[in-house]
Amino acid sequence: MTDSAVPTGPEPDLALLERAVHHLGAMDRPSASAGERDAAFWIAEALRAEGATVQVERERAHGGYWWPLGLLAGAAGLAGLRGSRAVAFGVGATAAAAIADDISGGKQWFRRRFLPQRDTHNVIATVGDPDAEQTVLLIAHHDAAHWSLIFHPGVGPFIGDRWPKLIELSDDTPPVMFPVFGGPLLVALGALSGVRRLRKAGTFLALGTAVAMTEIGSRSTVSGANDNLTGVATLLGVARALKEQPVPGLRVMLLSTGSEESFMEGMQGFARRHFAELPVDRTHVICIDTVGSPELLCLEGEGMLWMRHYPEQFKALLTELAAERGITLHRGMRFRNATDGLIALKAGYPSVMIGSMNKYRLPSNYHWPTDVPENVNYETVADCVRLCDSVVRRLARTLLRPDAAVSS
Repeated sequence: MTDSAVPTGPEPDLALLERAVHHLGAMDRPSASAGERDAAFWIAEALRAEGATVQVERERAHGGYWWPLGLLAGAAGLAGLRGSRAVAFGVGATAAAAIADDISGGKQWFRRRFLPQRDTHNVIATVGDPDAEQTVLLIAHHDAAHWSLIFHPGVGPFIGDRWPKLIELSDDTPPVMFPVFGGPLLVALGALSGVRRLRKAGTFLALGTAVAMTEIGSRSTVSGANDNLTGVATLLGVARALKEQPVPGLRVMLLSTGSEESFMEGMQGFARRHFAELPVDRTHVICIDTVGSPELLCLEGEGMLWMRHYPEQFKALLTELAAERGITLHRGMRFRNATDGLIALKAGYPSVMIGSMNKYRLPSNYHWPTDVPENVNYETVADCVRLCDSVVRRLARTLLRPDAAVSS
């Protein structure tokens, strides 16, 4: 049964969305940097202007992923190259375990214990009833990524234009972290088993990872318009809609994290500080990341090593509401990287992740210098605002009326 009486909010203001992306896109915003901090305070003021109650929280973060992964992989590679079997096994196994923890939303013990930390800033805005029992949490991030030759945008067109069936049959993004983890693991397995070919292969992969991470760390940050100022613009658009047409009895939290690009460090800080206050059975989470490509998508699941799937009921709700609003929403894709949504998903929250893709089933201009405000599809961003607003209003109706169906 569909609750078709749920109202739709006001139409998004495209000028508001574009202004936010262009203004923030002119700031240099590496993870855990002064530019990221300045962006956080600008976003906070912009959300206050839309009637939200806002606070900026400071968390500690390393602010990168190339040093943690590069050092661990490099140590495993050197151990595989020069160490005894015992040393190669011990260093390889430890590095593999630390990398798996770091890239999978774990405790990130290596970087937090052994690497320098800086301040990162999360923006937390609340609209609606601050004392409501039910909460909807919308998440974006405002830091920007380093570009790298690894992310060259020509790969998708090269494959897709020559072998389009491969793109049609693909439902996963490339598993770029498999060799990062696999190198130290093969070093350890080769040392344990005495199989020299395994050890040599692991050494090659591990040292290659160290070189690749050095290259990434040497690059500048991109403007990050699509990834993920489009998510920030979506938060502003939803805040505007809820100001113009409030939803009673529901608390809506709008979270823009810092240091997402350094493997969700800002979101990890938010989780440590706030998850205890957000009961799993009374909180729904919507992650919004990179929604400025031509077509919106609802991820089936994500994870750099282990795929975690988002709950089908929540994904079905998005599919239903997108159809009601005439919004194209692609289903079936899984993401072999990770977003802030993974942290909420691992914690057990009913969660979904909204992204976007181009005809090659990739986010446009991903981690590349062409990720600038002029290359964002703002109609897709507006569709994301419409969809998120509809989800909030439908959840308000169904959560506050237990007899109403969440989805058909």
